[in-house]
Amino acid sequence: MENTSPASAGAVDPAAAFDRDPDDGIQATSHAPAHFRYYDLVMAGFVAILLLSNLIGAAKLSTVAGFTFGAGILFFPLGYVIGDVLTEVYGYARARRVIWTGFGALTFMAFMSYVVVAMPPADSWQGQAAYEEVFGSTWRIVVASITAFWAGEFVNSFVMAKMKVLTKGRMLWTRTIGSTFVGQGVDSLIFYPIAFLGIWTTQDVLTVIVTNWALKVGWEAALTPVTYVVVNKLKKAEGVDLFDLDTDFSPFASTKEA
Repeated sequence: MENTSPASAGAVDPAAAFDRDPDDGIQATSHAPAHFRYYDLVMAGFVAILLLSNLIGAAKLSTVAGFTFGAGILFFPLGYVIGDVLTEVYGYARARRVIWTGFGALTFMAFMSYVVVAMPPADSWQGQAAYEEVFGSTWRIVVASITAFWAGEFVNSFVMAKMKVLTKGRMLWTRTIGSTFVGQGVDSLIFYPIAFLGIWTTQDVLTVIVTNWALKVGWEAALTPVTYVVVNKLKKAEGVDLFDLDTDFSPFASTKEA
């Protein structure tokens, strides 16, 4: 159970030692406030991009300038900036809630896609074959997508939260790139073999795993200045810089609202 209540009167928050500028209006704390101003909007953006990336880009293999990659990577820049913001600004516990929300939305989307594709078409409608081609994902892609998302996002958030404490809130770039390096490695190693091994050649699967992983880490590095701007603005707007010093990192722990 997460402790999101303010520190008791007179108690010293150990995260206060990480506050580099007491006059900047941003309080370093290990105790999340009960409410954030923009958390719901960040959550909505994250889930929307998650659904779009899986609905539109997951199954298409593209080759551009000699590089072969999954088209879903086009959604990565926005998705991972938001993913980094979630843990960096709102902490692991709030990120965990968003990951589970995304997991539920992804599962519901997969179920409803199956139901709608399976419904008998009207005699006058000639688009069933094309509809099945676009929206009729196999069970392998569905299982791979949901499993890879769940594991990769939790690993990414865990690594980022731990690195934030280790670096005492400094060097944001080390944890955005480091967490992506590990989290996206887990994501790609789960998704592509489950979804496409035996359908694509083994060489294509291995190529896409390595290429997508490298491109995503590269994207993260290139977008570091954008991440800095977004993180700093949100921290100022929320008034806190949250450190996961006493957080239960189990994916299955609950979050108690103050």
